Amino acid sequence: MKSITVGLAVLLLGTTASYAAEAWKEADVGGTKIYTDADGMTLYTYDKDEKGKSNCYDKCATNWPPLKAEADAKAEGEWTIVDRTDGTKMWAYEGKPLYTFIKDKKAGDVTGDGVGEVWHIAKAD
Repeated sequence: MKSITVGLAVLLLGTTASYAAEAWKEADVGGTKIYTDADGMTLYTYDKDEKGKSNCYDKCATNWPPLKAEADAKAEGEWTIVDRTDGTKMWAYEGKPLYTFIKDKKAGDVTGDGVGEVWHIAKAD
């Protein structure tokens, strides 16, 4: 029975630790490494956000959906969790909240880069 309990604990820890990495991934677009969501959709940062705080709500969040984090998600290295004022959580990289763009229709689209001179592709270091 003890080995089953230990095995289950290891399995649960592995699941929790791996979940964070499943929310995003790296991709190569035109020789530049960028971050995407789990479906390959480009992630963006917003100049009007503050470190660890999103300023994109209502119509902004409709056009730029936040990269949602589950309620039990845990920060991992440069990847942190931002609490939104609507009670949801979202992912941030190096303190910058991350979003997708409603006009990107397929993985690899980068139509949001430079919109309003305040939206930028989240580039991998």
